Amino acid sequence: MRPAIRIPIIRGIIDRRILVNYRVNPEVLAKLLPKPFQPKLVNGAGLAGVCLIRLKQIRPRFLPSFLGISSENAAHRIAVEWGQAGEQRSGVFIPRRDTSSRLNAWVGGRLFPGEHHHSGFQVGERDDRYEVVLDSDDGRTHLAVVGCLASKLPKTSVFHSLQQASEFFQQGSLGYSVTRDEGRFDGLELRSFAWKVQPLAVEKVESSFFDDRSLFPQGSVEFDCALLMRGIEHEWHGRDSLCAEVECANRS
Repeated sequence: MRPAIRIPIIRGIIDRRILVNYRVNPEVLAKLLPKPFQPKLVNGAGLAGVCLIRLKQIRPRFLPSFLGISSENAAHRIAVEWGQAGEQRSGVFIPRRDTSSRLNAWVGGRLFPGEHHHSGFQVGERDDRYEVVLDSDDGRTHLAVVGCLASKLPKTSVFHSLQQASEFFQQGSLGYSVTRDEGRFDGLELRSFAWKVQPLAVEKVESSFFDDRSLFPQGSVEFDCALLMRGIEHEWHGRDSLCAEVECANRS
């Protein structure tokens, strides 16, 4: 077992972040989760999705912003909870990360928490309309989202209000990603200096993951809503790794 990755605090700007969210049958979702994670429910439904995020000026906090790098990134996420040190905690489990940056793909899992796969991104943004298409180099991941800024969530959403949705995803700032070591998960926490989400009305959504009927049988998964964040200063903080059954002895 490799030791937990130790990283400096990373600072930058979330130039654009789209959260594409699905409501999922909890029993189906539980089968996709390794221990110790369990689905975190909202009004009886499990929540999963993809975070499409463009980062700018990313660098260790002690460096000036002009030395930072930019990249398009995607993370498949499942809202989870788990017991740790006698407490019930919540966050997201991340089975896959993709990035446009070959540097990120190389350092991910080595110098930075979480394995990263290199992917091509096609992005179009104009007049509050957004289009993002992702195709991974390994051919395992395809994602396409088209939408525009909206005033409210879909009536079919599991969330009763934008405020409820905002609070739910703000609480999911701690993520655990798969690693090359089976049963060990790298921890990374997002700290935003400001938090504001807006509804995004989705006209088209395709996902090789959520459209896979071997993982999600017919009727077990439905698109729920999408949220948009823009221009958010933030930091990434490395957190303790978790093992399949207990917290790893190696700490960051």
